Amino acid sequence: MSELERYYRILELEPGATIEEVNQAYKDLVFVWHPDRIPQDNVRLQQKAQEKIKAINEARDKLRSLKVKHQSPTYSQPYSPPYAQSYSPPYSPPPPQPKQPAQTNYQTAQKNPDLSGQDFSRANLSNKDLSGRNLSFANLSGANLSDTFMHKVNLRGANLSEANLFRANLLLADMREANLRSANLIGADLSGADLRGADLTGARIRSGDRLLVKLIGANLAGAIMPDGAIHS
Repeated sequence: MSELERYYRILELEPGATIEEVNQAYKDLVFVWHPDRIPQDNVRLQQKAQEKIKAINEARDKLRSLKVKHQSPTYSQPYSPPYAQSYSPPYSPPPPQPKQPAQTNYQTAQKNPDLSGQDFSRANLSNKDLSGRNLSFANLSGANLSDTFMHKVNLRGANLSEANLFRANLLLADMREANLRSANLIGADLSGADLRGADLTGARIRSGDRLLVKLIGANLAGAIMPDGAIHS
């Protein structure tokens, strides 16, 4: 078995899977094997989880770098910027586009994990990895955070009103005093999250009588529930 085939097998993918499939497989497996989900007193499983996470990270990084390399254009002429390839010479740059601070801010988050107070209103952050980021008091109103990985994220005091958190992973997130009014929380995992004082008025958490949000071990003391009642 080649190294490439081994990486695909680690991520439980078929050879030739797309970058989107690689990213999704990575998030699914990290969610399953994250050491924080394993009892601390189970040394054998903790060690196995650490080894799994290490292999998953390596496979994801290798496959992503390989696909980016293969997608990079090659030039027989002197180098010109990649975005010029759709133009016939002489090259004329496209007109400047208005800045989109939310997207730019997310890109810089790879180097700077402190995004407190940033404006991500209406931003498309679906499938992003925001785990461990400091988004306290950030404006995420109306943002698309579906399938976003936000393990141990700091969302204290953040504005998440009308945000789409469908299937978002908010395991152990700090969401004290967060504004979650009318947010879509269907399928979200809030296990172990700190929701003290959060406002969930009108948030979607049920389908009929069925609760569709994971709240195992979540702290809801003083939180305003979707029906307006204050959790004791």
